[in-house]
Amino acid sequence: MTNVLVLGANGKIAKLATVQLLNNPDNQLTLFLRKAQRLAGAAGPRVKVVEGDASQVADLTAAMADIDVVYANLAGRNIEDEAQAVVTAMQASHVQRLIWISTLGIYDEVPGNYGKWNHQMLDGGYLETYAAAAKVIEASDLAYTIIRPAWLTNHDEVSYETTQKGEPFKGTEVSRKSIAALVAKLVTDPTQAVRASLGVNKPNTDGDKPAWY
Repeated sequence: MTNVLVLGANGKIAKLATVQLLNNPDNQLTLFLRKAQRLAGAAGPRVKVVEGDASQVADLTAAMADIDVVYANLAGRNIEDEAQAVVTAMQASHVQRLIWISTLGIYDEVPGNYGKWNHQMLDGGYLETYAAAAKVIEASDLAYTIIRPAWLTNHDEVSYETTQKGEPFKGTEVSRKSIAALVAKLVTDPTQAVRASLGVNKPNTDGDKPAWY
């Protein structure tokens, strides 16, 4: 049995990942979010819903009892503080495995005109804060995987490829369902991509910007 703590459980990717994680009968989930009533209907024999603030170490530590894997789907301008709180709570709770959702561009790894466009769209508080959060994760001793999705779609498909940190980012878009599938895959085999940062895109979507712009 694998006990998974889902931080930011009301997020779009997190909800899709929850469905995929529950497809594996060996998974038990703790859904952590600011307002538990939003997911009250999700509680069940293999799902516990917990209210808490991901920037508060005490809230996180309380939720980490008997947890094997932390999957963090957090957002906001305080994400660096949340990253530090997650690391601190995991270390205090002796939980090692972390799957952390970030964004493309945090290493200035997006090439060409797409990279310039991405900076224009995300500079000014978004890329900077997500980059700072990733540095906190990478400086820890945790068994982390950072996931850097391309621009997200709601397409009902699982189609993705990955690049490693230090490699140019590929493609312009990827479905949220694909990111959820990657999360579920890493939970199933937590030895994959340990202390790695993965760029994730749909194949053959290269361009100067996502198709819908």
